[in-house]
Amino acid sequence: MTIDIKKCTLEDSRKLQEISYETFNETFKHQNSPENMNTYLERAFNLEQLEEELSNISSQFFFVYFNNEVAGYLKVNTNDAQSEEMGNESLEIERIYIKNNFQKHGLGKNLLNTAMEIAMECDKKKIWLGVWEKNENAITFYKKMGFVQTRAHSFYMGDEEQTDFIMIKTLI
Repeated sequence: MTIDIKKCTLEDSRKLQEISYETFNETFKHQNSPENMNTYLERAFNLEQLEEELSNISSQFFFVYFNNEVAGYLKVNTNDAQSEEMGNESLEIERIYIKNNFQKHGLGKNLLNTAMEIAMECDKKKIWLGVWEKNENAITFYKKMGFVQTRAHSFYMGDEEQTDFIMIKTLI
């Protein structure tokens, strides 16, 4: 069993789009309408949008490979790329997704550790993320990893307003 994490480049935009669609569908399709899913996927993961995000110096994407196969990805943001105003002492994990058939192999923990390493290299004091209130598996995982829910904000899935919990981990 080999696990590798590699930083994405602009040339990875199509592969990033594929895994973004796949993992988002696996995670949320069964709890949202097809119309809202399609609206969100087209807005968040179209190639132009992903290429813009990949080009932003305050955002970084990483693929996690399990036995040489892309199994998931991570997106972190600093500074003004953060999706919520959290200040310059914070790093955001905007996306962390693992394909269903690769879960329970420690890949999420590896990606989370990568995010924490980046935060420490950048002298950040906090790492934070938003997680859908109905994503119980993710909430349980983040709590286990030392994150604490501090507040909530609205997230729009198509035309449906949903609630994301804001969870923060203070770094030593």
